[in-house]
Amino acid sequence: MGFWSRKRAEFEEMDRLIRENPGIRPAELARRLGVHRSTVQRRLPALEEAGYLYSEDERGGLWPFRRIRR
Repeated sequence: MGFWSRKRAEFEEMDRLIRENPGIRPAELARRLGVHRSTVQRRLPALEEAGYLYSEDERGGLWPFRRIRR
C-alpha cells in the first residue's frame, strides 16, 4: 500500500481541480486547496505513483493527460 492511498481524498480533490482548470499553476492550486505550495509540489510525484498523470507546460501549468478510448 503506497503513501498515496492514505491521502486518497486529498489527491482526488487535486485531480478534480486540475481537470476542471487545465493549465492551473501549483500556486493557484495550493490557494484553492488551502495548503502551502510546497505541499502541492510534494504531492505531485505521489499522484503519479497513484496513476494520476499530468504534463507541465513551459509556464508551470498542470495539464491532465487524456485517456484514449477505443
